[in-house]
Amino acid sequence: MRKIIFLFYFFVGLLANAQNTDSIQLNFREYLGYVKKYHPIAKQAEMVLSVGQANLMKARGGFDPKVAVDYSTKEFKGTEYYDLLNTTFKIPTWYGIEFKGNFEQYSGEYVNAERNVPVDGLYSAGVSLSLGRGSWMNDRMATVKKAKFFREQSNADRDLLINQILFDASLAYFNWLQAYRNSQVFNDFLKNAKVRLKGVGRSAAAGEVAAIDTVEAKIAVQNRALEMEQAKVSLQNARLELSNYLWMGDNIPMELQPQVIPDLSLDTEIDQSLEILGKPLDSFSLENHPKLKSLGYKIDGLVVDKRLKTNKLLPRIDVEYNFISDSPDSFDSFETQNYKGGLNFELPLFLRKERGDLKLAKLKLRDAEFELDNAEVQIQNKIVAIYNELDSFENQNVLIDEIVSGYAALLAAEERKFSFGESSLFLINSRESKLIDAVLKQNQVENKYFTAKAKLFNSLAVNPQNL
Repeated sequence: MRKIIFLFYFFVGLLANAQNTDSIQLNFREYLGYVKKYHPIAKQAEMVLSVGQANLMKARGGFDPKVAVDYSTKEFKGTEYYDLLNTTFKIPTWYGIEFKGNFEQYSGEYVNAERNVPVDGLYSAGVSLSLGRGSWMNDRMATVKKAKFFREQSNADRDLLINQILFDASLAYFNWLQAYRNSQVFNDFLKNAKVRLKGVGRSAAAGEVAAIDTVEAKIAVQNRALEMEQAKVSLQNARLELSNYLWMGDNIPMELQPQVIPDLSLDTEIDQSLEILGKPLDSFSLENHPKLKSLGYKIDGLVVDKRLKTNKLLPRIDVEYNFISDSPDSFDSFETQNYKGGLNFELPLFLRKERGDLKLAKLKLRDAEFELDNAEVQIQNKIVAIYNELDSFENQNVLIDEIVSGYAALLAAEERKFSFGESSLFLINSRESKLIDAVLKQNQVENKYFTAKAKLFNSLAVNPQNL
């Protein structure tokens, strides 16, 4: 079982700046940096590149030189029936041409007459090639080309996977920040309510206010305490959600401790951390978008497959020519009058299998092209919609800030009037509840604003290089 490390306080101390003696800050950029470096899914994303490279190596193996040895012998009751040795060395090349060297030596009482060779064996050197099917596209060529496209596609897919895990991690951080801000709100107003209860209690004891006001002040404290407890649970759950993205080397998961707090000035660095800093809508180009690049490489591979299927409509015409000699030490011994050759012709009469394969290849290619066109439009429209959201949230942030300031001013005025005996606890509590709702809404709008920026980051499929 994995060991859960609870001493996160000391770990974060290496990468965050202390705010005070009781808390320590987990910076957003450093947090994303550790997610990208240590999270298992991020590591899986890096493995995608290795898979693409391994597939390319495997495909290139189709052009590896080959050595083959075929040997068999039989002896029975003192009679050597046969002793057959055939060795071959082949060098495949790109355009279906294959160079071959061969040595054959046969002996025995019952060797087929066509295998009669000199006692020291017979050497041959020659070439074989395809004149029809496989001449300009064959299985080995197609496999290598598709493997190259797959390698590039793997690179784009890696960026998509890393972007997605960073997007999910960012949302967890924003939720943690909102939960922390909400808990601070209720904590502050709980303190205010306790101070007010003490003041009302002293005033009631002195006969300055009615004793029933202490009951109302106490109810206010209890309400704030209840809200604080609910906010505390939300904050604990947000910490656990964030802990899902905190890992160290050797796949060791970590748990966020209460002493660690989020970056309260996140608005000033979120664009730089996500690498979407100051970019207007018309500055973005979808040409290098990883999703579209991945689909483009997929289409390139399907084009190769279609060409291969088209080439298989041609008849199979394989020819082979070999010079033969019993004394390979002398190059002059390979003469044109000493040779062996062959011709192989094959053509299915109806080509139904080949025509069916070609039709399927065309349909797959067309399907991928439709997918690419659809993805491009979806990404473009999504980015435009997110920019509309960002513009709206900037206005909403200004409005909610003014609303909070207004409610704060009303509460301060009501408390001043209460000190002169011109107001009541009911009005103060009412003003305070309105202010709390406004501050919570302010935190919510801020969270939605940050989320919209993360959506832009996700839609552009950015793989940050500065983390």
